[in-house]
Amino acid sequence: MGFVILTAGAGIIAYTLTIFSQLFEHSFHIQGVVPNTDAMAALAQKNYGTETATIMVLGMLINIALARLTPLKYIFLTGHHTLYMAAMLAVILSVGGLSGGWVVAIGAVILGAMMVISPAILQPFTRKITNTDDLALGHFGSIGYLLSALVGKIIGKGSPSIEEIKVPKSLNFLRDSSVAISLTMMILFLVLVLVAGKSFVEETLSAGQNFIIFAIIQSLTFAAGVYIILAGVRMVIAEIVPAFKGIADKLVKDAKPALDCPTVFPFAPNAVIVGFLASFVAGLVSMFLCPLFGLSVIVPGLVPHFFCGATAGVYGNITGGRRGAVVGAFAHGLLISFLPAILLPMMGDMGLGSTTFGDADFGVVGIVLGHIIAMFN
Repeated sequence: MGFVILTAGAGIIAYTLTIFSQLFEHSFHIQGVVPNTDAMAALAQKNYGTETATIMVLGMLINIALARLTPLKYIFLTGHHTLYMAAMLAVILSVGGLSGGWVVAIGAVILGAMMVISPAILQPFTRKITNTDDLALGHFGSIGYLLSALVGKIIGKGSPSIEEIKVPKSLNFLRDSSVAISLTMMILFLVLVLVAGKSFVEETLSAGQNFIIFAIIQSLTFAAGVYIILAGVRMVIAEIVPAFKGIADKLVKDAKPALDCPTVFPFAPNAVIVGFLASFVAGLVSMFLCPLFGLSVIVPGLVPHFFCGATAGVYGNITGGRRGAVVGAFAHGLLISFLPAILLPMMGDMGLGSTTFGDADFGVVGIVLGHIIAMFN
C-alpha cells in the first residue's frame, strides 16, 4: 500500500512539473536538451529491449550475491531506477560496439555492483538523517547527494539545521510544510502564467479555465503530491522494514533495504523545498555556462531538480545546516546539468538531440564507461 501511495504522489508531482516546464519554456523562449531519464529508458527499451531486460534480471541476482558475500549488505529496491540503469548500460555498451553476451555480462556486473555501492557511499549520512541503520537510500543520484553532503561538511560548520528556522508567531502557519510548499509554488506558477500570457495558458494548458485560478490549483496540486509522497514513505517504512527483516534473515543476514529518494523527505521538509529551489537555480545558471565549454544547452528538467535537488538539500543540511542545504544542493544542480551535456554525444542517435539521462549516477557511469570503451576501439 505504501508503495502505491508513494507512486501516486510522484505521478501528481510529475504532472504539475510538466506543466511548469511548458510554462517556463514558453515564457522565456528557451530551447535545448531537457534531461528526462524516463523518456530515455523508454527509447532504450524500444531499441535494446532484450538486452535491457536481461541486464536488469541478472543485475538483481548479482546484487543479492554481493550483499550475501561482501560487507555491503544492501538490497536495492527502487525497481524503476534498476530498469533505467540497465537501459543506459545497454545503450552505452551497444553504441560502443559490443554485442550479444558481452553487453549483457558487462552490463549486469556493473548494475549489480552499483546497486550495493550507491547505498553504501551514502550510508554514514543516511544513518544520521533517519536516526537508524535499518534503512538505506537506493537511488541512482547518489554521487550528487554525496557531493552535497561533502560540500555541506566543508562550508557548513556551525550553521544550524534549516529545520530550526525561527518563524515569528504571526507566520507560524508557515511551519506546516504543506502550506510553505503551496505558497512557494504559487508564487512561481503565478509569475510564469503572467509572463506566458492569458491566451497561451487558457488555450494550451488549462482547457479554458482562468489562468490565475489554474496557477493556484497547480501549486496546491503540487503540494498535495508532496503530502501524499510523505504519507506513502511513512507507510512504506512501517510496512517494509519488519517484512524485509524476515526475508533478509533467510537470504542475506543483516541486509538493509535501499529505498527511493523520497524516503528521506519527512526527516527534513524545509530542506526539501530549499534543495529543490537551489538545484533549479543552478540549472538555470548552467544553461548559460554549458555553451561556454562547447557543450549543448541543458534546459533544467523540473523532475530531476525536484526529486534529486530536494534529496541533495536533505544531505547537505545534515552535514552543513542551512548553508549546506543551499550550497550543497546548488553544487548538485550544477553537476546534474553538466553531466548530461557531457554524456549526450556518447548516446549515439538515442537522445535524438532532445533528451538524455538526468540523474548524477547515470552521467558518471555512462561517461566513465563510454571513455573506457573508446580506449579499446
